Amino acid sequence: MEPIVLPPNQLHRFYRGGRRIKALRGSVNVDPYAPEEWIASMTSPFGEPDVGIAVLPDGRSLPDAIAAEPEAFLGPQHLARFGPDVAVLIKLLDAAERLPVHLHPDDDFARAHLGSQWGKTEAWIILEAERGAAVQVGFRERVALDTVAGWVQSQDAGAMLSSLHPVTVAAGDTIFVPAGTPHAIGEGILLAELQQPTDFSLLLEWKDFADDEEAASLGLGFDVALQALNLEPWSEDDLARARSRRRSDRGGARLFPSEADAYFRAELVSDGDRLRQEFAVLLVAAGNGVVRGDDWKLDIDTGDAILVPYAAGAHVLEGSAYVLRCMAPDPSTPS
Repeated sequence: MEPIVLPPNQLHRFYRGGRRIKALRGSVNVDPYAPEEWIASMTSPFGEPDVGIAVLPDGRSLPDAIAAEPEAFLGPQHLARFGPDVAVLIKLLDAAERLPVHLHPDDDFARAHLGSQWGKTEAWIILEAERGAAVQVGFRERVALDTVAGWVQSQDAGAMLSSLHPVTVAAGDTIFVPAGTPHAIGEGILLAELQQPTDFSLLLEWKDFADDEEAASLGLGFDVALQALNLEPWSEDDLARARSRRRSDRGGARLFPSEADAYFRAELVSDGDRLRQEFAVLLVAAGNGVVRGDDWKLDIDTGDAILVPYAAGAHVLEGSAYVLRCMAPDPSTPS
């Protein structure tokens, strides 16, 4: 089985954006509210079944293709641990406006309240950033739950934002965001996001973004939804562990801390890197080159998103491409 070059899969969302995704991926989407692309997706937006599912060039949906050949796509270890599911969601995100302050539930909360085995821990790889572009992540100081509830009730966006660490970002930065962490992403940033395969977002700042509190809290109400919030402040050491910057363009570099392995993995790969046999998605952020297996060869170029099935075997990257290798959770890592 050879790698599959995936067509664009840009989605309508509740906030504006998408121009940078169109430029990178060659999408023809003209929706001004299409700030996300979901790559190799078996996940749908909350309340919108069948939306967002990846379709292969032969017209099959990715879930149907995997159901027909699960071990060939995913490999025996992945299949034994996670079943016939890619177990990860890979996104491109390009916001033309600041996202609201929000958080995502962890696995325990998702099982208890949302009927899902997965919550939504995520991590960001900054691909482009305008000068001064920033994200906000993690409480700077301890905040009482009643105080946060008051901010939500009054929709005090200023108080919410000022309570978080402001982080100016540049291309090459990565930030690991565990479930429960309040955060917001500013405009002027193109990033690749790896996350658990759900669309559970609890919008603390929902005015102008959601219809009402019920929609913003996934139908749970904020008395329940706020139980998913991690109130522990992030120290400067916490922030440093979550954030890193690529030191060079040489390949083989892990992009996230080891605690991310239970949720997803990503590497920067480059010319001459030999890549082990494993289900993965290669995202060509810049440049061009060739990916070569034992009995196949694929030319790659800027903007390509390539699904590499397990059955493609080990392979090598050649050329000048800057490639992100995005992978599912490590099946040997305890949950």
